[in-house]
Amino acid sequence: MIRLVLEEAGKELGRTVDVSELQSSDVRAVARAMTFACATDGNHGRSVAQGAELVGARAAIFVHSGVSDERIAAIARFGAEMIRVDGTYDDSVREAARVAEANGWTVVSDTSWPGYERIPGLVMQGYTALVREALRKMPEPPTHVFIQSGVGGIAAAVAAHLAIVLGDKRPVFTVVDPARAACLFETARAGHPVRIAHGEPTVMAMLECYQPSLVAWRVLSRVADAFMTVDEKDAISVMKQLANPVAGDPAIVAGESGGVGLAGLIKAVSDPEIRTVLRIDEHARIFLVNTEGATDPAKFEEIVGLTPAAVAAKHQIGAEE
Repeated sequence: MIRLVLEEAGKELGRTVDVSELQSSDVRAVARAMTFACATDGNHGRSVAQGAELVGARAAIFVHSGVSDERIAAIARFGAEMIRVDGTYDDSVREAARVAEANGWTVVSDTSWPGYERIPGLVMQGYTALVREALRKMPEPPTHVFIQSGVGGIAAAVAAHLAIVLGDKRPVFTVVDPARAACLFETARAGHPVRIAHGEPTVMAMLECYQPSLVAWRVLSRVADAFMTVDEKDAISVMKQLANPVAGDPAIVAGESGGVGLAGLIKAVSDPEIRTVLRIDEHARIFLVNTEGATDPAKFEEIVGLTPAAVAAKHQIGAEE
């Protein structure tokens, strides 16, 4: 968001604008005239809304009928205009693009389509910050990675960064889809991007996408080693396991989509054939990413049986012990 504002300010002012000028009157005036738009299942829209507030711009966030009121409220508190769209996430993506073009708004999407790739690429670059931070904390690089995917942006960003940094020593990379919204799994099976039919909604709401990002698939088709799916019960089980860990492990607040990589790992190691194909043994060092906390606290409590605050308190008690 900051980069896009600085680029627009450079056009308006006829010179290169440095990030140190972000709060200057000239740049703030440019930002106030900008509106950033995106479609969201809940997470990406929250970051776009917060980014727009940070730079002093407007945000228009398009949400489909499956996005809960709690997630909408979490986005709206950053001052964004919330626009409801009938249908699925993919319908909201198309509507956001249509309305943005008609109004001269800037689309900041985490998925891409023909003719629209640069900004999703920038979003994916942002995801690599978490990989760099994680690698600095690891005594040794991971041998295996399991990352959940919606349109594939975060999975592609993690896979690409590890491939660049680790080269021939990159980990075995597995992409994990919800079985009810397995657009990347089916894309990998077909060997080219496919749009899958909309069926029964998945509890993994942040991953409920039916068409992959073209930029993400271009990366994953080269550096992902395996694609798999997990079921509803797998995601729910992981939420409960993370909130009620075995003795000595920290309690973790993970939303319905946050622990899906772990669900994939558990499914993989429980199947001797998959475990062998992925070469997971007692020496494996496995990297997972919890991509969300309790973005819908009421839903979290309904599934886990504890409030997010209660789980966080257990984590604190465990740390003190």
